[in-house]
Amino acid sequence: MGNLTLILGGARSGKSAAAVRMAQQCGGGNVLYVATADPGDEEMQLRIDNHRAERPAEWQTVEARHEVGDAIRRQTGSYSSVVVDCVTLLVSNLLVDQPDPYADEVKERVEREIGELVEAARTMPCHSDTVVVSNEVGTGLAPVTPLGRAFRDLLGQANQSLAAAADSVVLMVAGIPVLLKGGEAAGSAFAGAAAGATGVAESDE
Repeated sequence: MGNLTLILGGARSGKSAAAVRMAQQCGGGNVLYVATADPGDEEMQLRIDNHRAERPAEWQTVEARHEVGDAIRRQTGSYSSVVVDCVTLLVSNLLVDQPDPYADEVKERVEREIGELVEAARTMPCHSDTVVVSNEVGTGLAPVTPLGRAFRDLLGQANQSLAAAADSVVLMVAGIPVLLKGGEAAGSAFAGAAAGATGVAESDE
């Protein structure tokens, strides 16, 4: 059974950089990177390009707006690490596809996506690490629109489900990892990841 790690943080907190660094430590070049971003405009495409340039060229990249668990299971290679970046955009993709953000169908679809992601991580070989990145959105002001509030609620619940299932959870604050769940080994791994995060944190989402 594979190991599951959740990295949370706000915008520009260093969470993506820490995930990349941790995957490098655990998997070297044998890493699957699952990107959920949808390049809807030039600015978003530039961010995607920056992230891609920072990843080692030998990593395998799969783009999946949704059905991330299926995307991982469909890969035929054997990977030491899998990085999913990020759940924030995954939930956003699911939300914008629906006319009513508060419909039960939307909540059920998000729950199903998270369940399948956890299952995919658990079915990886026992030596594999799946690192999932997500935004912590519950510490700011309440969104002013119904769509924004629905997004906050759905992502918050998704984060709770992932955190409950994860072996280790870390909150990135200004590039510094705060271990929320996991033992001493997890803390050491995150400390090592953070040590090299500063150089790439500028494009972290």
